[in-house]
Amino acid sequence: MTSRITDIPGIRVGHASDLRAATGVTAILFDGPVTAAVDVRGGGPGTRETDLLDPERTVEGIDALVLSGGSAYGLDAAAGAVAWLAEQGRGFRVGGGKDCEAGGIRVPIVPAAILFDLLNGGDKAWGRFPPYRELGYAAARDAGTDFALGSVGAGTGARTGNLKGGVGSASATVAGTGFRVGGLAAVNAFGRVTVGDGPHFWAAPYERGAEFGGLGWPARLSADALAFPARALPGGATTLAVVATDARLTKAQARRLAVTAQDGLARAIQPVHTPLDGDVVFAVATGAVPLADPVIDLARLGDAAAQVLARAVALGVHAAASLPGHAPAAPLALEGLPPAWRDRFGG
Repeated sequence: MTSRITDIPGIRVGHASDLRAATGVTAILFDGPVTAAVDVRGGGPGTRETDLLDPERTVEGIDALVLSGGSAYGLDAAAGAVAWLAEQGRGFRVGGGKDCEAGGIRVPIVPAAILFDLLNGGDKAWGRFPPYRELGYAAARDAGTDFALGSVGAGTGARTGNLKGGVGSASATVAGTGFRVGGLAAVNAFGRVTVGDGPHFWAAPYERGAEFGGLGWPARLSADALAFPARALPGGATTLAVVATDARLTKAQARRLAVTAQDGLARAIQPVHTPLDGDVVFAVATGAVPLADPVIDLARLGDAAAQVLARAVALGVHAAASLPGHAPAAPLALEGLPPAWRDRFGG
């Protein structure tokens, strides 16, 4: 086990990055359609096809999820993933016979969410053709069970209130059950993932071993630990996250899992879910293991998902690195990227 979301069988993750533009895309692919839901807490979200995840909607399963930089431009990334999946014969069957013959067609179902990375110093002069459709295609094509963390994919140009952001992922076995839970986060938060301006992570109580430095909790909170960040850019942040389980859930149960998993963001980011963020958490269930108790097991899954997601947020910032050719800007600069955790506090 690598302690990644891909520890859940049937899930693959791919990244595509454009270092010159300081942006990128992360695609989460499923070997077959999975049950999914979403919970949106941030005040400035950007999403695609999230309405169909409501329990009363017709489509029961999705084929992939896409997380992208680029703000509204990044919504094109899902079209690239759809194109790749269509080439593989994946998607919701519309018309035709059993195998979509006689004029039938398959439509891949790919909800997506975007984060804002347009003022990070990258070259965004892409003119008529933003790169996100091709990045989405590449991320889907290259998806596998082993993938990098940090300044890759949707986390390429990400930042937090004081440090470089990135993609993190973690997994865990749910105590007392046969379930596994995994999480992935693209951390581009308005708030801070560390306690004040120091090296300790808010998610320290949930750390496994020394996966994000092993520093534990600070001996005492600094005077600025809970200070409101000075950087303010409406709609200029967002943490995008996915939690996954091998449990068999309905869409309504998956929605409850997404709601509970949002607590993981609250445990790892200070402040969070502000009007300046577009925080989104997707929840997916592959359905391999049935629930023994629909209430208690779902509560256990939610608790584990929140802990896993808190770890994923810290891991994304801990693994982030400064981009080649992009000199770190001042921590509170509106343009450019702040230093990476490793640059400031050592590897």
